[in-house]
Amino acid sequence: MEEHFHQHISRQFNQELEDLRKDVMTMGGLAEQMIADAISALSDGESARAEQVIENDHRVNEMEKHIDQQCIQILARRQPTASDLRLVMAIIKTVNDLERVGDEAEQIAKMAIRLVSRDRPRGNYRELESMAGHVRIMIRDALNGFARLEPEVAIALKRQDVKVDAEYEAILRQYYSYLVEEPRNTSRVLDSIWVARSLERIGDHAKNIGEYIVYMVEGKDIRRASVEEIEESLNEGE
Repeated sequence: MEEHFHQHISRQFNQELEDLRKDVMTMGGLAEQMIADAISALSDGESARAEQVIENDHRVNEMEKHIDQQCIQILARRQPTASDLRLVMAIIKTVNDLERVGDEAEQIAKMAIRLVSRDRPRGNYRELESMAGHVRIMIRDALNGFARLEPEVAIALKRQDVKVDAEYEAILRQYYSYLVEEPRNTSRVLDSIWVARSLERIGDHAKNIGEYIVYMVEGKDIRRASVEEIEESLNEGE
């Protein structure tokens, strides 16, 4: 009887953890879609789509609160240890970063609303669209790595983040040159710089999630580690 009871508790606990992981994936999917919609609103001048992104940020915030509450309850009731404890802690950290991704998408949407009434040639934000595409891939890769428990994704995300940072620096140089040439467009260019900054931060959050996956699976802290150090650390267990 006692063994059956413990098996029941164990199955119930595993289901709670699986439900948490599914909630994280749902939240992450919404955050990724917000990035796409925010950039689309900027490029196409669709203020209604931008408003939807702002509305969805409230949903992301509520998701974070719900998942945090579930994690706290699990910590209090189940008192998990080892890998289960790392999973719960990684989830708490991951949803915090996803919430911030939503915040950055919301900021881009607000910039889109500011810019929508200004005269600008279509396709004038190609460099931002390209950068947004790259950070969306990073978020998607991070979520896939989370779902599949693949710590190796942290290496790819670290490399991608370096490329996104370089892209951001190139956009800054381009926009600063444009400011010198066309000072009448200062306000629009500065808003565009803020969009690029938000995209760069989204890349940082995706990279962070990769680090949490390594902690969750391997129990290793790779924050501030280089790509080579991460590779060496992951190869130690092989």
